Amino acid sequence: MAGPLEKYKELQARGELRPDARQEAVMTRLQRLHEGLCELDHMAKKSGFLAKLFGKKSEVPRPKGLYIYGDVGRGKSMVMDLFFSASPIEKKRRIHFHQFMLEVHVAMNRWRKLDQTERVAELGKGASDDPLPAVVHKIASEAQLLCFDEFQVHDITDASILVRLFEGLFKAGVTVVSTSNRVPDDLYKDGLNRHLFLPAIDLIKDKMDVIALNGETDYRMDRMQGVPVYYTPINEQTTEQLSKAFWALTDRDVGDPNEVPSETIIVQGRELFVPKALKGVAVFSFKRLCANPLGAADYLAIAWKYHTVFVVAIPQLGPENRNEAKRFVTMIDAFYENNVKLICSAAVKPEDLYESGDGRFEFDRTISRLMEMQSEDYLARGHGVND
Repeated sequence: MAGPLEKYKELQARGELRPDARQEAVMTRLQRLHEGLCELDHMAKKSGFLAKLFGKKSEVPRPKGLYIYGDVGRGKSMVMDLFFSASPIEKKRRIHFHQFMLEVHVAMNRWRKLDQTERVAELGKGASDDPLPAVVHKIASEAQLLCFDEFQVHDITDASILVRLFEGLFKAGVTVVSTSNRVPDDLYKDGLNRHLFLPAIDLIKDKMDVIALNGETDYRMDRMQGVPVYYTPINEQTTEQLSKAFWALTDRDVGDPNEVPSETIIVQGRELFVPKALKGVAVFSFKRLCANPLGAADYLAIAWKYHTVFVVAIPQLGPENRNEAKRFVTMIDAFYENNVKLICSAAVKPEDLYESGDGRFEFDRTISRLMEMQSEDYLARGHGVND
């Protein structure tokens, strides 16, 4: 299997990436980590074989993870995804950090509801009412490589458990690779009781190599230059314009199914199909997103995974479409609050999308957000950056 650096150079050779010395330096570091994990995997399998023969298991040292920080649009998620896709590690997971923490809290609440017999059955005789050891055990048993996108901490509840959570994961031998817009020392900056979080920063710097990915070019904004984001009406011309916009962002033709893959994301144990997805850009029809019974969790999962979302063929809504209108409001809220770039085609202008029906008054906020999401100021914001 090709390593991440080879995959990166293949993209450059195809003209999909321009030369960038800073990106290549990070890719070189990720390549070393890739090789270290491959060697670790080989040694662990060999050690397991020897253990069966001699009843002794060798300790295999683990390579440090990587914390990649820098300004928005410099390719942090892209280089991490190349590393993740190239890794032969079977137990691995790539997840938005906020979604990861939500799952941690769900798992903690579930543990608290178990009786002692159920806890012992899952974790053994050492099980207690403390949920974190059980959560760490579950995470580590499912993923020995964790890739976090957009590591940022704003919540005191998250900050208060991250020290023990990370201690447990690193002790369990989990390798972590993360992207962030902040240097570790600025995580949870000015947060309530921040001193309780400082040991987590020390852990990150001890167990992960910290490397910057900055540069003069914001590639995401560079690709967005001159690309309108709201097209009306719905016709062959606007469909062609959407295809050109997709090409500008991904270097691929959205109309070629062999070139633009589909994928599936997991939302609360359910599968959500994404018809086309490439380089952090996803394409959906309005019907798929709003005529189907999706909810806030689905739209948040999309917002966390993709920095740009195309929504095709938004109709003019009326009283008969009240459910679709409510879902549309929820979707726009999720996209707006996570600074997702929305590129869409619609039957009419934003102010005419929903002239009457249940929730028409509340729809005014959606209209306002749709207008703001077309502004240069909004388009310049980093994906998921709230400060």
